[in-house]
Amino acid sequence: MRYITPITTTTYNKEYLLNTKSNDSLVSTRYPVRVTDYYASLITRKDDAIWKQCMPDARELEDHFQCPDPLDEKALSPVPGLIHRYPDRVVLLVSNRCPVYCRFCMRKRLVGSGDAPMGDDELCNALGYISTHPEIHDVILSGGDPLMLDDASLSQILSGLRAISHVKIIRIGTRIPVTFPERITADLCSMLRKYHPLYINTHFNHPDEITAASGNACSLLADAGIPLGNQTVLLKGVNDSIETMRQLLTELLTIRVKPYYLHQMDLVQGTAHFRTSVRTGLNIVRGLRGHISGLAVPHYVIDLPGGKGKVAIIPDDVIVQGTTLQLRTYTGELVTYQDIIDSPE
Repeated sequence: MRYITPITTTTYNKEYLLNTKSNDSLVSTRYPVRVTDYYASLITRKDDAIWKQCMPDARELEDHFQCPDPLDEKALSPVPGLIHRYPDRVVLLVSNRCPVYCRFCMRKRLVGSGDAPMGDDELCNALGYISTHPEIHDVILSGGDPLMLDDASLSQILSGLRAISHVKIIRIGTRIPVTFPERITADLCSMLRKYHPLYINTHFNHPDEITAASGNACSLLADAGIPLGNQTVLLKGVNDSIETMRQLLTELLTIRVKPYYLHQMDLVQGTAHFRTSVRTGLNIVRGLRGHISGLAVPHYVIDLPGGKGKVAIIPDDVIVQGTTLQLRTYTGELVTYQDIIDSPE
């Protein structure tokens, strides 16, 4: 496996670190920093929504209570580079490199700690595992960012998966349309379209990330027949307001990206300062319903610690009394709805 030609990044060199807070140096030693020139160009001021997502923060080192691997991925990895949590799907960690190292990353323990992509032997073992488990119908390429691999390496992985008859769906999780949109080329899209049904979930967290460049990247992928979804992480001080989330989710539809998940922050060590309460998330979801298109309303989910899986949570808008239901509308009005008693077949 090979990565694409090294990208231009705004790096934290020694001179920079000597002229900034000493804590920045300590943080970047523990949790590496990488920011593309493109993504850095979206920063308008210190501590804005883009800055907070990519620049080191001393609070990353103050989090001693959360866990490096709260989703228990290591225990759920039967062969290196593969995670098998749900019966019918697996995750392949094909890359350990991202164009931007997000400060809230769910794999903060791994990304940036080593730079090698999945090796050919690892890929062979992973494909062997998948081929001997016919219950696996869905494979998600993740990492790091899979699109950091060059086109030939991606094609090798995708063709290997397509050779397994019981693999019906392939998904790619990538933040490249957001952080490095120039990677999305006509050649890449031409290659990807050979492996349908193929889906891409990307990761926009704030309206400022929706630009002409990121919109064009998504258009190229959509024009290649690839359905695009989006997974947003609820981040304190970044997108934890109804107004910001309404704008983000509505604008995603204009670039042909369907909001899919709104994630409660995983309990990853070094990210506690980004966590909001679940009540905040529920209030946001309540503030979306009826106020924006239903197409734009994502599932609000918690990925439970211990590898127990995702659970969707919704605002409590129903009161049940026998067969009488009282349902709360988006305006706050309680409306009575009469249910029926199911009869035996």
